[in-house]
Amino acid sequence: MSPSLPSGLLGTLDPTSDRAVFRQIADQLREAIDRGRFSEGEKLPSEAELVDHYGVSRMTVRNSFSILQGEGLVHAEHGKGVFVRPRPPVRRLASDRFARRHREQEKSAFVVEADTAGGQLQVDSLEVKEVKAGPDISARLGSVRRVLSRYRRYLLDGRPVEFATSYIPLDIARGTQIAEPNPGPGGIYARLEDLGHRLDHFDEEIRSRMPSPAEVKTLNLAVGVPVFHLVRTAYDTEGRAVEVCDTVMAADAYVLAYQLPAT
Repeated sequence: MSPSLPSGLLGTLDPTSDRAVFRQIADQLREAIDRGRFSEGEKLPSEAELVDHYGVSRMTVRNSFSILQGEGLVHAEHGKGVFVRPRPPVRRLASDRFARRHREQEKSAFVVEADTAGGQLQVDSLEVKEVKAGPDISARLGSVRRVLSRYRRYLLDGRPVEFATSYIPLDIARGTQIAEPNPGPGGIYARLEDLGHRLDHFDEEIRSRMPSPAEVKTLNLAVGVPVFHLVRTAYDTEGRAVEVCDTVMAADAYVLAYQLPAT
């Protein structure tokens, strides 16, 4: 017989409710996670323990776990059990990560985020090439026809957390260090300023969606984990758009935080 769960850890089922039993169980497990009764990385009660606690079938318990997996709250490890997924480790502070002081310290935006999270940064995929600008990129950059494309995938502590492609007009990037695999300290924004394009502001458009099969593979996403799709346009002090960055981020790796001016 399975050992009983600690008193008060989980509630009981409501037989008068019109909510399906497996959804009631999922609700109670979700609440327990939200209240911290199960911490990040902790194993949830086993199927056998939940079967014994609620008096239901294994299939009912599995359906409850499937709901939580679909919400990205838990993940299953074959032969080990179901575990609470870690909270997003990286706090992405929009109004700070592109501050000039970071470039002056020879830090790119992602390095700033990695330092804040206390993790180890790695770029494991990089491709730099000249390409034809798609309609959206062309429009954002002032109807340019060809651009320099810089694709990279970022890992934090060995885990893929985002991939991004920057598009820079060729009349700016061609023949410069921006076109090299390593653009140097401070990244491409530092090089843009070296070239006389002093950055003035950034516009960001963000939406959350479910990932494509290719994105699931690239970011090694668990079932039910969405992505943040962010398109950022950088403008210089003359009002020219000098770069567009198209980024896809694993939603379970980031907290998106924005500071808005008071006036």
